Amino acid sequence: MRRPHLLALLCLAVAPALAAQTQSGTTKAADPNLWLEDQHGARAMAWVHAENAKTVAVLEKDSHFAQLYKDALAVAQSSDRIPYVSFIGGELYNFWQDSVHVRGLWRRTSLASYRTAKPQWTTVLDLDSLATAEKANWVWEGADCAEPAERTCMVRLSDGGEDAITAREFDLRARSFVAGGFVLPHGKQRFTWVGEDTLLVAREWAKGDLTKSEYPFIVKRVVRGQPIAQATEVYRGSAQDGGYGVTPYTMEDGAGHRVVLIDRPISTFESEKYIVTPSGVEKLALPLESSPSAIVDGQVVVQLSQDWTAGATRIRGGSLASFDAAKAIADPAHLSPVAIYQPGPRESVGGASAARDRLVATIYQNVRGRVFLFTRAANGTWVKKQLPFPDNLAIDVADANTHGNEAFVNVQGFLTPSSLWLADARTGSAVSVKSLAPTFDASRDTVEQLDAASTDGTRIPYFIVHPKQMKLDGANPTILTAYGGFEVSMTPSYQSMGGKLWLEHGGVYVLANIRGGGEFGPAWHEAGLKTHRQIIYDDFAAVGKDLIARKITSPRKLGIVGGSNGGLLMGVEFTQHPELSHAVDIQVPLLDMLRYEQIDAGSSWVGEYGSMSNPAERAFWEKTSPYQNLKAGVAYPEPFIWTTTKDDRVGPQHARKFAAKMAAMGLPYLFYEVTEGGHGSGANLKERAHTSAMEFTYFTRQLMQ
Repeated sequence: MRRPHLLALLCLAVAPALAAQTQSGTTKAADPNLWLEDQHGARAMAWVHAENAKTVAVLEKDSHFAQLYKDALAVAQSSDRIPYVSFIGGELYNFWQDSVHVRGLWRRTSLASYRTAKPQWTTVLDLDSLATAEKANWVWEGADCAEPAERTCMVRLSDGGEDAITAREFDLRARSFVAGGFVLPHGKQRFTWVGEDTLLVAREWAKGDLTKSEYPFIVKRVVRGQPIAQATEVYRGSAQDGGYGVTPYTMEDGAGHRVVLIDRPISTFESEKYIVTPSGVEKLALPLESSPSAIVDGQVVVQLSQDWTAGATRIRGGSLASFDAAKAIADPAHLSPVAIYQPGPRESVGGASAARDRLVATIYQNVRGRVFLFTRAANGTWVKKQLPFPDNLAIDVADANTHGNEAFVNVQGFLTPSSLWLADARTGSAVSVKSLAPTFDASRDTVEQLDAASTDGTRIPYFIVHPKQMKLDGANPTILTAYGGFEVSMTPSYQSMGGKLWLEHGGVYVLANIRGGGEFGPAWHEAGLKTHRQIIYDDFAAVGKDLIARKITSPRKLGIVGGSNGGLLMGVEFTQHPELSHAVDIQVPLLDMLRYEQIDAGSSWVGEYGSMSNPAERAFWEKTSPYQNLKAGVAYPEPFIWTTTKDDRVGPQHARKFAAKMAAMGLPYLFYEVTEGGHGSGANLKERAHTSAMEFTYFTRQLMQ
């Protein structure tokens, strides 16, 4: 996962379902704002347009907005960006957006050309031209190519940023869609190639073939030349399944070893894994909280979120492990796992990618990145070697070449522009091949890592980016952010947008590594699940109080921001600690936790938040849910609440209802709804820059004036 900029969103890996039906204990009479859950309804959209007009009149008319938008647009549309690439069919592919190509170009070059200062690119697909020709608001969602030749790909296109996609077969050599090729019509779907003429597809085959959170649970085999209606069923989960729906996927290593797997979530974090064998689909004896992520030298690599015990072997949760692919196909019920890497108490595995015959993995030690190569020895054990990368930064494997031994590794820090390194997995060497020019003047700033004591005494680490000459007088405008959920780790990332629009103006930025994330492995996440979630909110408040106690800032100068699950965090802090900050930026949030299971994809997250059908879990949210705990007469700071109409993950309903309730109570607020862009800040660069400019205008008004 690429790490976010200051105000970028960490998206929940989920998708949608709208329901306006009532839930036990919540009736239409009890909730006068239920009509705002009609996502695209005329009445709801009229309210949205009216609210947008009021907010635009405030923020766009502010004296700071024009310059902030100009700077934001320059950063967003700058051609001086790293063109991140993927290895496909022996060449490098990149998706590129700029002021001319607003929707974007899919293009390719060679490795040799890419290593030059000015690579020679060949346009493969022009999304702007395609959208114009087809009169569609296409948003690029990536491509999946058929192994091993990777000559044809299924291109995924979204209408305006929805999670639902249309997928069409594309010929890389001809640079055109394949006439009579595979087409998967619009829908929430997953698919994988199993040969150049066959797909396994999970989608809504007939009306109603979705789980309660509107994810597919039926997998069928689609053969070239065969109408999709004649696809043959190969696996069926259940309409009652939790989580994110059934997903088929294929992994193939450089030596030609292949496994075709099917993942069936049964809750938010638990899933059964199945393997496609010559005799059919059979269940794999893997822990429910585990993720097969790569295959190297015939060994399937698994990232564990719980202990794995098989016979006398026990491998700790949070570790990397492996099992033999051929043996698994022959006997899926009996696997012999081998530990690749078992992290210590202040470590976590960031991710792992397969080169031809080596595994490239990132390991975080106290939220600082390291890169290791893992090679399988003759006796079946794994041998590690650390690669030479700069210290005290975030490091992530961007892509690895399964047909060679190259890997691209991204390196960045809060004040260190991203650089892309090319690692040679055979020799263990690494060299920087691309680097981002600074987008702001960081010469006056520095980075520290501090910690704060939470309510149970646990030390919560946080990074602070501040002027070197910062006075400890409580007068420093400060933005504090965190995420705190779904085992997502928050690591140092270059502040290309926030640096220009905030740090360069003397602002302070703080990133808190609160519980609920994955910074220190599964236990750090599990500490805040369901009814234990208050500790996450206490962690965040503890960091805010620590900043005030150190006289770095004060409540009048402190702002907080978070998106998605982080938006829920902001809502809770807003209602529980209105005295702690003067600005609260609530992005595409969950806020009505008594109805979250009934709104869009909410029922997929029961493993994280709990269910309102459970009395203890409902009781927790009755006293914690931001929407229900807004109170008239409280001196809340004026929040900026924003969402997007086409968000089919969390949905705009939470933000709308929260703002409407504040309006009814006579409380001050700003509300804005982006009408395109899915679970994000806009469908293109201009829209995203506009949203960023509005946010930093808000923070400037609240904290710097």
